[in-house]
Amino acid sequence: MNAFTGQTFQMNQIINIKQVVLFTGVGRSTIYEMMDEFSPYYDPTFPKRVKITQNRIGWSAWEINQWIEAKLASRE
Repeated sequence: MNAFTGQTFQMNQIINIKQVVLFTGVGRSTIYEMMDEFSPYYDPTFPKRVKITQNRIGWSAWEINQWIEAKLASRE
């Protein structure tokens, strides 16, 4: 199963925050909260960001897909 079925990018592609929001269904601020270890929303399983340039970050599309798949597999 692939969370990105029908999308036009490769699984080894780096995606931006807008795409992460679109695919996860989680808001931008919540994504940043999930990455903050001092936040009550912290999720250590959420993929780490990739620094592209000094002012740009992204996420691995493959890692985001794996995170989504793990969430689907662990649901009750």
